[in-house]
Amino acid sequence: MLRRAFMTGGPATLAALTQRGGSASAAAPPIRVGETEAVALEDTVRRIRLLDDRHGADDLYRRAGRSLAAAHLLLDAGTARRAISDRIHGGAGELALSVGWLAHDSGRWDEARSHYAEALATARMNGDVALEAHAFCNSAFLARDTGRPRESVRAAQAGQQAAHRHSSHRLRSLLAVREAGGWAGLGDRAACEEALGRARDHFDRGTRPDDPEWMSFYGEAELAGLEAQCWSALGDYARAAESARQAVRLQDPHFVRNTALFSAELAGDLAGCDRPAEAAATGLRSLELLAQVRSSRITTMLRQTARRLVPHRREPEVGAFLGRLDAAR
Repeated sequence: MLRRAFMTGGPATLAALTQRGGSASAAAPPIRVGETEAVALEDTVRRIRLLDDRHGADDLYRRAGRSLAAAHLLLDAGTARRAISDRIHGGAGELALSVGWLAHDSGRWDEARSHYAEALATARMNGDVALEAHAFCNSAFLARDTGRPRESVRAAQAGQQAAHRHSSHRLRSLLAVREAGGWAGLGDRAACEEALGRARDHFDRGTRPDDPEWMSFYGEAELAGLEAQCWSALGDYARAAESARQAVRLQDPHFVRNTALFSAELAGDLAGCDRPAEAAATGLRSLELLAQVRSSRITTMLRQTARRLVPHRREPEVGAFLGRLDAAR
């Protein structure tokens, strides 16, 4: 049953894992862990990430958590083969990060923090520097989003120390931009710009065959969007809007959630530039995408923009946006 659950893929995988998790008992036959289970676990991680890219976190989180519970069964079962054991631990760690991200994006901060800590512990037990860097990267992002910018800086710097043992420049770039986000939250423009410069330098060195698979989202559009968030945090809304507009323009249509995210970012930046009609029109486009994806984080961003636009509610575009957002609530 566990093997079939992992191999089915997509939503069917999660449904089957739910049944398996609910039927576990002492009488169940022992699980034999081998190549098939390792491949299936890795495939489950990929499928959950794909679903998140297209549909967002809110509806997926609970079901993905059941996948993680099934992965724990594989860890408990163990295997005598070191290569398979390393893959199972690595897959379980990446799955914990995926579930943690779904918690993060849907506003479940404490649960996200717990899953990220689990992944970090797994990485350190297994000597997996790529997983360790990934865990610190997500922890830095969470700390920034929950108003702890100094912790965000420290986590990003710890991730960069781990990443120095990995050859991926894209990984180092993302960790540097996470550090920049922490400095922006602290209001330290000089340190933020220095970290953004390092992020861009590493990014421009290009991709490598051993870039972590989970980083498929991190292209030019993502970097521009993260730069926009830094400028916005520093109050430089004109520069933020320029970067956010670039992020929306360059975004691969596959990443529906990120298109909605950067559209929401652009709407907020345009509001900060005192361009209410354009901000409202951009906010409406983000709302239209939220018919396909569900993300509490994006919805919160749009509500923050709406509060800034209330004084302009008599303008037709602003009134339409406020009405649509209120109806969606």
